Amino acid sequence: MNLVSSGGFSLGRCKGILHLTASCYAVRLVNGQKKQRVVCGMSGGVDSSATAALLIEQGFDVIGITLKLWPQDCVNRAEDKCCGPQAVTDARSVCDKLDVPYYLIDESADFQKHVIQYFADEYKAGRTPNPCVMCNQNLKFGRLIDRADQLGADFIATGHFARVEKNADGSRYLLKRGLDLRKDQSYFLFSLRQDQLARILFPLGEKTKSDTREVARHCNLKTADKEESMEICFVPDNNYGGFLQSANLVQKHRGDIVNVHGHVLGQHDGIEFYTIGQRKGLGITTPKPVYVVELDPETNRVMVGDESALERDEFVADRCNWHPFATLTAPLEVTAKIRYNHPGAAATLTPLENGKVRVKMHTPQRAITPGQAAVFYQDDLVVGGGWIMR
Repeated sequence: MNLVSSGGFSLGRCKGILHLTASCYAVRLVNGQKKQRVVCGMSGGVDSSATAALLIEQGFDVIGITLKLWPQDCVNRAEDKCCGPQAVTDARSVCDKLDVPYYLIDESADFQKHVIQYFADEYKAGRTPNPCVMCNQNLKFGRLIDRADQLGADFIATGHFARVEKNADGSRYLLKRGLDLRKDQSYFLFSLRQDQLARILFPLGEKTKSDTREVARHCNLKTADKEESMEICFVPDNNYGGFLQSANLVQKHRGDIVNVHGHVLGQHDGIEFYTIGQRKGLGITTPKPVYVVELDPETNRVMVGDESALERDEFVADRCNWHPFATLTAPLEVTAKIRYNHPGAAATLTPLENGKVRVKMHTPQRAITPGQAAVFYQDDLVVGGGWIMR
């Protein structure tokens, strides 16, 4: 682990936010009581900045940490994204303004192993990956909890729009949507385990995006009006195929583009450059629009068909994770989201062996894509989720 420290404690105010001079590892006392320490994940954006400010206002002893996930060439790839130099500068500036210690921690080797390699392997297997879920599960929360333990912190916190609550008898932690449904990020958090949820704070869960910016403005933080990024952090131009090639993760390999009857319509450079539902960039001419309906890694074939061929009403999800209960034991009615921007649709879950579940959609859905996360809701509650199988 490579730690780079910046900032310390000093007597300071942020319009009502007051904290006391102390070293990073000292016991912080308020009215004779020890303050609970929390490690706050700092991305350099407005959400994490407001999160740190709110935690201080709520009486926590805050330490800011940025996980450096991408190697040194991140300057050329995404200067102001994720762990790029501008993001690090902004995160450090916010922590200095709030008078909390700040650390930049190099986790790039694990990011390469658990996120980048997974990203490439999924495309090679004919699936469309969701690296944000994997990053949250393995890096952002897993590593932050590890660092929290090293720093003697009780909790970790991030700027996600989601909520964590206990169930009625206090036996399990529940994950719920953020109240601002336009910004809700619970979909990306479905795979968090009970032991992780027990250590996580989401101060923005009951805030709106405008509330968040107001908090940052109130504290005169430089990130208050910073634009947010919607792209995958390591593919800022959304050119996934270009990234896979430039990073030497895949090589072009010719294969057939076929219709649903197996007739060859053209050639492609590798199934890694396609995803279910894709219409543009197929490089073939047909009398009417066609879409990618299947990717076969064994034959290296891309199958295309008309839009009706994209409609399905059933699939199997594996590696399921549940929140209100440990295991699904009986059929359950839910609202299923088959990708982040999917509005959700009524479905029935039926448990299968080995942690799998059969998902029967009440109405056919377009482009159910292997490799994507299927997340199951009942109102605001995240019941659980899994990964769509081929």
